[in-house]
Amino acid sequence: MYPADASGQSTAQGGGAAVAPLLVVLGVQKRFGGVQALGDLSLSVASGEVVGLIGPNGSGKSTSVNLIAGVFAPSAGSISLAGQDLRNLGVDARVRLGLARTFQTTTLFAEMTAFEQVMTACHTRFGDSVLSSMLRRAHSRQATARQAQRAEEALDFVGLGMRMRLLCTELSSAEQRLLMIATALATDPKVVMLDEPAAGMVAHERRVLGELIERIRARGIGVLVIEHHMGLIMEVCDRIVVLNFGRRIAEGTPAEVSRNPAVIEAYLGHAHAERGAAEHAR
Repeated sequence: MYPADASGQSTAQGGGAAVAPLLVVLGVQKRFGGVQALGDLSLSVASGEVVGLIGPNGSGKSTSVNLIAGVFAPSAGSISLAGQDLRNLGVDARVRLGLARTFQTTTLFAEMTAFEQVMTACHTRFGDSVLSSMLRRAHSRQATARQAQRAEEALDFVGLGMRMRLLCTELSSAEQRLLMIATALATDPKVVMLDEPAAGMVAHERRVLGELIERIRARGIGVLVIEHHMGLIMEVCDRIVVLNFGRRIAEGTPAEVSRNPAVIEAYLGHAHAERGAAEHAR
């Protein structure tokens, strides 16, 4: 919604009050041996804000997502969620704190129904012991009922309520991507990262996805969208961060980013960027 200053704080336009972001990535770097995959990345995502992370292939998007999610540890810099330092926390701990993600490839349990798939994510909010579950104690039965209700609500929310009893493999490719989003939402996240959510979708399926992202925003959840499909990014994002060769080269509103010469050059080449700049100057 608002651009971030050097500290990661979202700053209101026109001199308004600062808006504290939920997710803050500040000066993050990642080296693999002697190769620097990511250099000095800073971005923020506030409650109810949709931020896009884009860039050509090899620009560092996947590395960024894995660093934020806890798959990799950063070589330098800091990552925090709602003021909590995440650097020494694993993936599971980050999920419990309110950071969820989907994946580029569909990561589903083929032998499970859609309902059972989403149920696997609900345990992050319910801490019943294995023994209690086995003995079917009253509070365990109540916890299971609440988990089932949460799973059903998540499936209804993404539009799969009537498909929840089907096996994951019986769903279409687009429905499987919606199921991954439902699984992420079942963890009750503060921020959700959607990694290539529109991959393989046709136009009307992307429209459904865009409407779903808007509904997630309306719930006050921050959304970080990593996506190649520029139409979706331009439609749903408040701000866009652009990477190239592991470094942030631009940040701004969709309109600002779409006419940024550095972004045009990264995607289309130097000659096109010069031509676009000349046309914009007329």
